[in-house]
Amino acid sequence: MAYKAEDPLKCRIFFIQVLEQIKMTLVIAFIGKNGAVMTGDLREITFEGEKQNREKLEKDLYNGTIVTDDELAKKAREFGVGITVTDCKSKISERDGILIGEVSSSEGGVTKKRRLYASAGNHAIAEIRDSEITLTSHAKGSNLIVLGNDFTKQVANKCFKDNWTKKSTFQDAIKILILCMETAARKTASVSKQFFLIQTTSNVDVLKIVEKDRNN
Repeated sequence: MAYKAEDPLKCRIFFIQVLEQIKMTLVIAFIGKNGAVMTGDLREITFEGEKQNREKLEKDLYNGTIVTDDELAKKAREFGVGITVTDCKSKISERDGILIGEVSSSEGGVTKKRRLYASAGNHAIAEIRDSEITLTSHAKGSNLIVLGNDFTKQVANKCFKDNWTKKSTFQDAIKILILCMETAARKTASVSKQFFLIQTTSNVDVLKIVEKDRNN
């Protein structure tokens, strides 16, 4: 099942188009005994300008100082940094019963990615650089996994903790993940208001897909 907030197909593009540095933001997954659910926003931010000015803007953006798109545009002008913000980059997908989410950053032609694989009862995380996939973690059992910057991870983890109880069910987890995405979007301009949500009841071993990707 897939869920979407607002209409992510209405891709919003604003500010100045550039190709210097690209950042993609938030993916959240809950892995339960009988199913897994994953959600990801659609925002992709591209920066252009002097490195020190980009770093200042990124610091304000990724520590939660910049909340709205208007504030982001204003700060970018203050720092003399050109930016493009698009809300049409899907970061999650399903393959052979396994949910896959990916966040990435690109600078100077070098792209770094973190990819999350999840199904009922197990998950794995891999890092990708220059098309080489390195498995960094693999675990079984119930887990909440958040891929994003430090601020969005803090927001998502707190939101889930505040709303999850011992009596919560898998359906509750779906509702809480939706709430986590909505909360993050209200607190930082690094996350889009639009997002996708997918789920699976398959318990296939995620390492099978990891190995398939590593051999391709």
